[in-house]
Amino acid sequence: MPYPIDNKLVVAVASSALFDLRESDAVFREKGIEAYRKHQRDNQGKRLPEGVVFSFIRRFLGLNDVFAEERPVEVVLLSRNDPDTGLRVFNSIGEFGLDIARAPSLPCGER
Repeated sequence: MPYPIDNKLVVAVASSALFDLRESDAVFREKGIEAYRKHQRDNQGKRLPEGVVFSFIRRFLGLNDVFAEERPVEVVLLSRNDPDTGLRVFNSIGEFGLDIARAPSLPCGER
């Protein structure tokens, strides 16, 4: 069930900024969409490497630990990834223990 974010500082971040998706992108560019999707399924349990904004987002979410009662910040994940990549991204979010649960439904891109 969604909860209100009216009184929160909300930051939206792209999955490709939160995680380093260069390896997956190389598979897509070199081998095509089917190989890319297979790569994501085959690596579903493998945590994605940290991306360029990962450290910032982890620290930003840490404000909720400092102000546990208010929980003043929220991170929304933006992505046009296919379901296989989306699952891998959310598995990685869980493995890193990031408190990110919102991801609006965007039209899926080529991958």
